[in-house]
Amino acid sequence: MKLTTKMLAATALVAASQVAADGVELEVTHWWTSGGEAAAVSEFAKAFNENTDHDWVDGAIAGSGGTARPIIISRILGGDPMGATQLNHGRQAEELIEAGLMLDLSDVAEAEGWRDIVTPVALLDSCTVDGKVYCVPVNIHSWQWIWLSHQAFADAGVDVPANWDEFVAAAPALEAADKIPLAMGQQPWQSAGAFSVMSIAIAGIDAWSAVTIDKNADVAAGPEYAAVFEAAANARSFAAESNVQDWNQATNLVITGQAGAQIMGDWAQGEFQLAGQVAGEDYTCLPGLGVNEIISTGGDAFYFPVNDDPAITAAQKELASLLISPEVQVAFNLAKGSLPVRGDIDMTAANDCMQKGLEILAAGNVLPEGDQTLTPDTQGQIQDLMVEFWNDPEYSAADAQARYAEIISEAD
Repeated sequence: MKLTTKMLAATALVAASQVAADGVELEVTHWWTSGGEAAAVSEFAKAFNENTDHDWVDGAIAGSGGTARPIIISRILGGDPMGATQLNHGRQAEELIEAGLMLDLSDVAEAEGWRDIVTPVALLDSCTVDGKVYCVPVNIHSWQWIWLSHQAFADAGVDVPANWDEFVAAAPALEAADKIPLAMGQQPWQSAGAFSVMSIAIAGIDAWSAVTIDKNADVAAGPEYAAVFEAAANARSFAAESNVQDWNQATNLVITGQAGAQIMGDWAQGEFQLAGQVAGEDYTCLPGLGVNEIISTGGDAFYFPVNDDPAITAAQKELASLLISPEVQVAFNLAKGSLPVRGDIDMTAANDCMQKGLEILAAGNVLPEGDQTLTPDTQGQIQDLMVEFWNDPEYSAADAQARYAEIISEAD
Protein backbone atom coordinates (compact mmCIF):
# COMPACT_ATOMS: atom_id res chain seq x y z
CA MET A 1 0.00 0.00 0.00
CA LYS A 2 2.79 2.44 0.87
CA LEU A 3 4.59 1.77 -2.44
CA THR A 4 1.34 2.30 -4.34
CA THR A 5 0.82 5.63 -2.59
CA LYS A 6 4.34 6.74 -3.52
CA MET A 7 3.79 5.73 -7.14
CA LEU A 8 0.52 7.66 -7.34
CA ALA A 9 2.15 10.71 -5.81
CA ALA A 10 5.08 10.49 -8.20
CA THR A 11 2.69 10.22 -11.14
CA ALA A 12 0.87 13.32 -9.94
CA LEU A 13 4.16 15.21 -9.74
CA VAL A 14 5.10 14.23 -13.29
CA ALA A 15 1.71 15.42 -14.51
CA ALA A 16 2.13 18.69 -12.64
CA SER A 17 5.55 19.19 -14.20
CA GLN A 18 4.07 18.75 -17.66
CA VAL A 19 1.62 21.56 -16.93
CA ALA A 20 4.60 23.88 -16.40
CA ALA A 21 6.62 22.66 -19.37
CA ASP A 22 7.07 26.20 -20.68
CA GLY A 23 8.50 27.36 -17.40
CA VAL A 24 7.58 30.19 -15.04
CA GLU A 25 9.35 32.90 -13.12
CA LEU A 26 9.19 32.05 -9.43
CA GLU A 27 9.84 34.85 -6.97
CA VAL A 28 11.62 33.58 -3.86
CA THR A 29 11.81 35.84 -0.80
CA HIS A 30 14.44 35.45 1.91
CA TRP A 31 16.61 37.51 4.26
CA TRP A 32 19.99 36.05 3.33
CA THR A 33 21.89 39.20 2.37
CA SER A 34 25.31 39.01 4.05
CA GLY A 35 28.26 37.89 1.93
CA GLY A 36 28.27 34.32 3.19
CA GLU A 37 24.49 34.02 3.04
CA ALA A 38 24.34 35.39 -0.51
CA ALA A 39 26.91 32.82 -1.62
CA ALA A 40 24.81 30.06 -0.07
CA VAL A 41 21.43 31.06 -1.47
CA SER A 42 22.99 31.34 -4.92
CA GLU A 43 23.42 27.56 -4.78
CA PHE A 44 19.63 27.20 -4.57
CA ALA A 45 19.08 29.62 -7.43
CA LYS A 46 21.71 27.90 -9.58
CA ALA A 47 20.17 24.45 -9.02
CA PHE A 48 16.67 25.70 -9.83
CA ASN A 49 17.73 27.52 -12.99
CA GLU A 50 19.91 24.69 -14.27
CA ASN A 51 17.70 21.73 -13.42
CA THR A 52 14.23 23.00 -14.31
CA ASP A 53 12.59 25.04 -17.07
CA HIS A 54 11.87 27.80 -14.59
CA ASP A 55 13.64 30.96 -13.43
CA TRP A 56 14.48 31.91 -9.85
CA VAL A 57 13.56 35.56 -9.27
CA ASP A 58 15.47 36.64 -6.20
CA GLY A 59 13.45 38.54 -3.62
CA ALA A 60 16.09 39.25 -0.99
CA ILE A 61 14.85 41.47 1.84
CA ALA A 62 17.59 43.44 3.58
CA GLY A 63 17.80 43.08 7.33
CA SER A 64 17.18 40.22 9.70
CA GLY A 65 14.34 37.74 9.86
CA GLY A 66 12.61 40.07 12.28
CA THR A 67 12.53 42.70 9.56
CA ALA A 68 11.64 40.35 6.72
CA ARG A 69 8.94 38.19 8.31
CA PRO A 70 6.33 40.96 8.73
CA ILE A 71 6.87 41.99 5.09
CA ILE A 72 6.52 38.41 3.89
CA ILE A 73 3.40 37.74 5.96
CA SER A 74 1.82 41.06 4.96
CA ARG A 75 2.24 40.27 1.28
CA ILE A 76 0.67 36.83 1.65
CA LEU A 77 -2.26 38.17 3.69
CA GLY A 78 -2.66 41.06 1.26
CA GLY A 79 -3.12 38.82 -1.75
CA ASP A 80 0.31 39.43 -3.29
CA PRO A 81 2.04 36.13 -2.56
CA MET A 82 5.52 35.25 -3.70
CA GLY A 83 6.24 31.85 -5.20
CA ALA A 84 8.26 30.64 -2.24
CA THR A 85 9.57 32.13 0.94
CA GLN A 86 12.08 31.42 3.65
CA LEU A 87 10.77 31.18 7.20
CA ASN A 88 11.99 29.25 10.20
CA HIS A 89 10.42 25.84 10.63
CA GLY A 90 8.34 26.05 13.75
CA ARG A 91 5.36 28.14 14.75
CA GLN A 92 5.86 31.21 12.58
CA ALA A 93 3.48 30.11 9.80
CA GLU A 94 0.75 28.55 11.94
CA GLU A 95 -1.84 31.24 11.29
CA LEU A 96 -1.12 31.30 7.55
CA ILE A 97 -1.55 27.54 7.37
CA GLU A 98 -4.78 27.67 9.37
CA ALA A 99 -6.08 30.31 6.95
CA GLY A 100 -5.43 27.98 4.00
CA LEU A 101 -2.76 30.23 2.50
CA MET A 102 0.12 27.74 2.35
CA LEU A 103 0.54 24.97 -0.21
CA ASP A 104 0.24 21.38 1.01
CA LEU A 105 3.45 19.55 0.03
CA SER A 106 2.38 16.16 1.33
CA ASP A 107 2.40 14.53 -2.10
CA VAL A 108 6.05 15.54 -2.66
CA ALA A 109 7.05 14.52 0.85
CA GLU A 110 5.40 11.14 0.53
CA ALA A 111 6.75 10.43 -2.96
CA GLU A 112 10.30 11.21 -1.91
CA GLY A 113 10.17 9.71 1.59
CA TRP A 114 11.03 12.86 3.50
CA ARG A 115 10.11 11.25 6.80
CA ASP A 116 12.80 8.61 6.20
CA ILE A 117 15.57 11.04 5.24
CA VAL A 118 15.07 14.15 7.41
CA THR A 119 17.25 13.98 10.53
CA PRO A 120 16.09 14.66 13.17
CA VAL A 121 12.55 13.96 12.08
CA ALA A 122 11.40 16.68 14.50
CA LEU A 123 12.35 19.15 11.75
CA LEU A 124 9.71 17.66 9.48
CA ASP A 125 7.26 17.53 12.37
CA SER A 126 7.71 21.29 12.68
CA CYS A 127 6.55 21.56 9.05
CA THR A 128 3.55 19.32 9.65
CA VAL A 129 0.09 20.46 10.71
CA ASP A 130 -2.81 18.02 11.07
CA GLY A 131 -0.80 15.36 9.27
CA LYS A 132 -0.02 17.54 6.23
CA VAL A 133 3.45 18.85 5.29
CA TYR A 134 3.58 22.57 4.53
CA CYS A 135 7.28 23.33 4.30
CA VAL A 136 10.59 21.80 3.34
CA PRO A 137 13.38 22.10 5.93
CA VAL A 138 16.67 22.97 4.24
CA ASN A 139 19.20 23.13 7.05
CA ILE A 140 19.91 22.81 10.74
CA HIS A 141 21.11 26.03 12.28
CA SER A 142 22.12 26.10 15.91
CA TRP A 143 22.55 29.18 18.05
CA GLN A 144 24.76 27.25 20.46
CA TRP A 145 28.20 28.59 19.49
CA ILE A 146 30.80 31.11 20.60
CA TRP A 147 33.41 32.17 18.02
CA LEU A 148 36.88 33.19 19.23
CA SER A 149 39.54 35.20 17.40
CA HIS A 150 43.02 33.73 17.71
CA GLN A 151 44.57 37.08 16.75
CA ALA A 152 42.72 38.99 19.47
CA PHE A 153 43.78 36.62 22.24
CA ALA A 154 47.37 36.49 20.95
CA ASP A 155 47.51 40.29 20.93
CA ALA A 156 46.21 40.27 24.51
CA GLY A 157 48.83 37.72 25.57
CA VAL A 158 46.37 35.09 26.79
CA ASP A 159 45.41 31.63 25.59
CA VAL A 160 42.27 31.08 23.55
CA PRO A 161 39.60 30.11 26.09
CA ALA A 162 38.16 26.61 26.16
CA ASN A 163 34.90 27.58 27.89
CA TRP A 164 32.80 30.51 29.13
CA ASP A 165 34.53 30.80 32.52
CA GLU A 166 37.93 31.05 30.85
CA PHE A 167 36.55 33.69 28.51
CA VAL A 168 35.26 35.73 31.45
CA ALA A 169 38.68 35.45 33.09
CA ALA A 170 40.40 36.61 29.88
CA ALA A 171 38.14 39.62 29.30
CA PRO A 172 40.26 42.11 31.33
CA ALA A 173 43.35 41.24 29.28
CA LEU A 174 41.38 41.83 26.08
CA GLU A 175 40.23 45.21 27.34
CA ALA A 176 43.79 46.13 28.34
CA ALA A 177 44.87 45.35 24.76
CA ASP A 178 42.13 47.67 23.39
CA LYS A 179 40.03 44.74 22.22
CA ILE A 180 36.26 44.43 22.53
CA PRO A 181 35.79 41.30 24.62
CA LEU A 182 32.41 40.40 23.13
CA ALA A 183 31.14 41.53 19.72
CA MET A 184 27.39 42.10 19.67
CA GLY A 185 25.17 43.81 17.11
CA GLN A 186 22.36 46.09 18.20
CA GLN A 187 19.44 44.16 16.74
CA PRO A 188 17.12 42.70 19.40
CA TRP A 189 17.25 39.13 18.10
CA GLN A 190 21.01 39.03 18.65
CA SER A 191 20.92 39.72 22.39
CA ALA A 192 17.88 37.44 22.79
CA GLY A 193 19.71 34.64 20.97
CA ALA A 194 22.84 35.09 23.07
CA PHE A 195 20.68 34.89 26.19
CA SER A 196 19.24 31.59 24.97
CA VAL A 197 22.74 30.20 24.45
CA MET A 198 23.77 31.24 27.95
CA SER A 199 20.58 29.70 29.35
CA ILE A 200 21.37 26.25 27.99
CA ALA A 201 25.07 26.40 28.86
CA ILE A 202 24.77 27.89 32.34
CA ALA A 203 21.32 26.93 33.67
CA GLY A 204 21.69 23.47 32.17
CA ILE A 205 19.58 21.42 29.83
CA ASP A 206 17.02 20.31 32.42
CA ALA A 207 16.32 23.85 33.62
CA TRP A 208 16.20 25.22 30.07
CA SER A 209 13.76 22.49 29.03
CA ALA A 210 11.55 23.16 32.04
CA VAL A 211 11.34 26.84 31.12
CA THR A 212 11.31 26.84 27.32
CA ILE A 213 9.38 23.65 26.67
CA ASP A 214 7.25 23.22 29.81
CA LYS A 215 6.85 27.00 30.50
CA ASN A 216 7.77 26.52 34.17
CA ALA A 217 7.91 30.03 35.66
CA ASP A 218 9.17 28.76 39.02
CA VAL A 219 12.35 27.46 37.39
CA ALA A 220 12.66 30.72 35.44
CA ALA A 221 12.62 32.55 38.77
CA GLY A 222 15.01 30.11 40.46
CA PRO A 223 18.75 29.90 41.12
CA GLU A 224 19.69 28.29 37.81
CA TYR A 225 18.37 31.27 35.89
CA ALA A 226 19.78 33.72 38.42
CA ALA A 227 23.20 32.48 37.28
CA VAL A 228 22.17 33.01 33.65
CA PHE A 229 21.17 36.62 34.24
CA GLU A 230 24.42 37.30 36.10
CA ALA A 231 26.29 35.91 33.09
CA ALA A 232 24.17 38.09 30.81
CA ALA A 233 25.09 41.11 32.92
CA ASN A 234 28.77 40.24 32.42
CA ALA A 235 28.21 39.82 28.70
CA ARG A 236 26.48 43.20 28.59
CA SER A 237 29.55 44.89 30.05
CA PHE A 238 31.90 42.95 27.73
CA ALA A 239 29.92 44.18 24.70
CA ALA A 240 29.62 47.80 25.81
CA GLU A 241 31.97 49.08 23.08
CA SER A 242 30.56 46.90 20.30
CA ASN A 243 28.95 49.72 18.36
CA VAL A 244 27.78 47.84 15.26
CA GLN A 245 24.27 47.07 14.07
CA ASP A 246 24.22 43.88 12.01
CA TRP A 247 25.33 40.44 13.14
CA ASN A 248 27.81 40.04 10.29
CA GLN A 249 29.43 43.35 11.24
CA ALA A 250 29.96 41.89 14.70
CA THR A 251 31.38 38.72 13.13
CA ASN A 252 33.79 40.89 11.15
CA LEU A 253 35.12 42.36 14.41
CA VAL A 254 36.12 38.82 15.39
CA ILE A 255 37.50 38.00 11.94
CA THR A 256 39.71 41.11 11.98
CA GLY A 257 40.90 40.59 15.55
CA GLN A 258 39.19 43.70 16.90
CA ALA A 259 37.00 41.60 19.20
CA GLY A 260 37.73 38.49 21.17
CA ALA A 261 34.48 36.61 20.70
CA GLN A 262 30.93 36.56 19.45
CA ILE A 263 28.00 34.45 20.60
CA MET A 264 26.25 33.70 17.34
CA GLY A 265 24.69 30.83 15.45
CA ASP A 266 26.63 28.67 13.03
CA TRP A 267 25.60 30.87 10.10
CA ALA A 268 28.64 32.92 11.16
CA GLN A 269 30.77 30.23 9.51
CA GLY A 270 29.85 31.54 6.08
CA GLU A 271 31.49 34.87 6.95
CA PHE A 272 34.68 33.21 8.21
CA GLN A 273 34.84 31.13 5.04
CA LEU A 274 34.28 34.12 2.80
CA ALA A 275 37.17 35.89 4.59
CA GLY A 276 39.45 32.90 3.90
CA GLN A 277 39.84 32.02 7.57
CA VAL A 278 40.50 28.45 8.68
CA ALA A 279 38.74 26.84 11.63
CA GLY A 280 41.22 25.78 14.29
CA GLU A 281 43.93 28.08 12.92
CA ASP A 282 42.41 31.55 12.69
CA TYR A 283 39.42 31.05 14.94
CA THR A 284 37.98 28.57 17.42
CA CYS A 285 34.35 27.54 17.73
CA LEU A 286 32.94 26.23 21.01
CA PRO A 287 29.53 24.54 21.00
CA GLY A 288 27.50 25.27 24.11
CA LEU A 289 30.06 27.89 25.21
CA GLY A 290 32.41 24.99 25.86
CA VAL A 291 30.19 23.96 28.79
CA ASN A 292 27.41 21.82 27.30
CA GLU A 293 28.26 20.30 23.92
CA ILE A 294 24.81 20.39 22.45
CA ILE A 295 23.17 21.96 19.44
CA SER A 296 19.68 23.28 18.95
CA THR A 297 17.88 22.08 15.84
CA GLY A 298 16.42 25.27 14.55
CA GLY A 299 16.98 26.39 11.02
CA ASP A 300 15.35 27.50 7.85
CA ALA A 301 12.53 26.12 5.78
CA PHE A 302 10.76 27.16 2.62
CA TYR A 303 7.01 27.61 2.44
CA PHE A 304 5.00 28.01 -0.74
CA PRO A 305 1.97 30.30 -0.69
CA VAL A 306 -1.13 28.98 -2.43
CA ASN A 307 -1.51 30.19 -6.01
CA ASP A 308 -4.36 29.71 -8.46
CA ASP A 309 -2.02 29.13 -11.41
CA PRO A 310 -1.33 25.37 -11.82
CA ALA A 311 1.94 26.15 -13.64
CA ILE A 312 3.23 28.05 -10.61
CA THR A 313 2.06 25.29 -8.28
CA ALA A 314 4.00 22.75 -10.34
CA ALA A 315 7.12 24.94 -10.25
CA GLN A 316 6.75 25.32 -6.48
CA LYS A 317 6.76 21.57 -6.03
CA GLU A 318 9.79 21.18 -8.29
CA LEU A 319 11.67 23.70 -6.16
CA ALA A 320 10.62 21.95 -2.96
CA SER A 321 12.01 18.69 -4.31
CA LEU A 322 15.31 20.28 -5.37
CA LEU A 323 15.90 22.02 -2.04
CA ILE A 324 16.10 18.72 -0.20
CA SER A 325 17.93 16.76 -2.92
CA PRO A 326 21.36 15.34 -1.94
CA GLU A 327 23.50 17.45 -4.28
CA VAL A 328 21.80 20.71 -3.36
CA GLN A 329 21.90 19.91 0.35
CA VAL A 330 25.68 19.46 0.19
CA ALA A 331 26.38 22.57 -1.91
CA PHE A 332 24.11 24.87 0.07
CA ASN A 333 25.11 23.79 3.56
CA LEU A 334 28.84 23.83 2.86
CA ALA A 335 28.47 27.46 1.79
CA LYS A 336 26.06 28.38 4.59
CA GLY A 337 27.93 26.77 7.47
CA SER A 338 24.79 24.94 8.54
CA LEU A 339 24.19 21.23 8.90
CA PRO A 340 22.17 19.34 6.28
CA VAL A 341 18.74 17.94 7.09
CA ARG A 342 19.67 14.69 5.37
CA GLY A 343 21.72 12.10 7.21
CA ASP A 344 22.56 10.13 4.07
CA ILE A 345 24.89 12.53 2.25
CA ASP A 346 28.68 12.93 2.15
CA MET A 347 29.89 15.90 4.23
CA THR A 348 33.58 15.02 4.39
CA ALA A 349 34.40 18.43 2.87
CA ALA A 350 32.97 20.18 5.95
CA ASN A 351 35.39 22.22 8.07
CA ASP A 352 36.33 21.47 11.68
CA CYS A 353 33.46 23.44 13.18
CA MET A 354 30.87 21.77 10.97
CA GLN A 355 32.39 18.38 11.81
CA LYS A 356 31.90 19.17 15.51
CA GLY A 357 28.26 19.93 14.82
CA LEU A 358 27.81 16.76 12.78
CA GLU A 359 29.31 14.67 15.60
CA ILE A 360 26.99 16.26 18.17
CA LEU A 361 24.02 15.69 15.86
CA ALA A 362 25.00 12.06 15.28
CA ALA A 363 25.26 11.52 19.04
CA GLY A 364 21.72 12.82 19.46
CA ASN A 365 22.73 15.70 21.71
CA VAL A 366 20.11 18.06 20.36
CA LEU A 367 17.40 20.37 21.63
CA PRO A 368 14.61 22.16 19.78
CA GLU A 369 15.06 25.84 18.97
CA GLY A 370 12.88 28.41 20.70
CA ASP A 371 11.02 28.98 17.41
CA GLN A 372 9.67 25.46 17.76
CA THR A 373 8.46 25.81 21.35
CA LEU A 374 7.57 29.48 21.96
CA THR A 375 4.99 31.54 20.09
CA PRO A 376 6.13 34.62 18.15
CA ASP A 377 4.36 36.75 20.78
CA THR A 378 6.35 35.22 23.64
CA GLN A 379 9.58 35.51 21.69
CA GLY A 380 8.79 39.15 20.99
CA GLN A 381 8.31 39.85 24.68
CA ILE A 382 11.64 38.22 25.49
CA GLN A 383 13.34 40.27 22.79
CA ASP A 384 11.83 43.45 24.22
CA LEU A 385 13.16 42.51 27.64
CA MET A 386 16.62 41.87 26.26
CA VAL A 387 16.63 45.25 24.48
CA GLU A 388 15.89 46.99 27.77
CA PHE A 389 18.38 44.91 29.72
CA TRP A 390 21.28 45.19 27.27
CA ASN A 391 20.81 48.92 26.72
CA ASP A 392 20.47 49.91 30.37
CA PRO A 393 23.47 49.07 32.61
CA GLU A 394 21.32 50.00 35.60
CA TYR A 395 18.76 47.30 34.83
CA SER A 396 19.71 44.68 37.41
CA ALA A 397 20.00 40.98 36.73
CA ALA A 398 17.45 40.30 39.48
CA ASP A 399 14.85 42.67 38.02
CA ALA A 400 15.35 41.27 34.52
CA GLN A 401 14.93 37.73 35.82
CA ALA A 402 11.69 38.67 37.57
CA ARG A 403 10.30 40.09 34.33
CA TYR A 404 11.46 37.02 32.41
CA ALA A 405 9.68 34.70 34.85
CA GLU A 406 6.52 36.75 34.39
CA ILE A 407 6.73 36.35 30.60
CA ILE A 408 7.18 32.58 30.95
CA SER A 409 4.21 32.36 33.32
CA GLU A 410 2.00 33.85 30.60
CA ALA A 411 3.45 31.85 27.68
CA ASP A 412 1.34 29.31 25.81
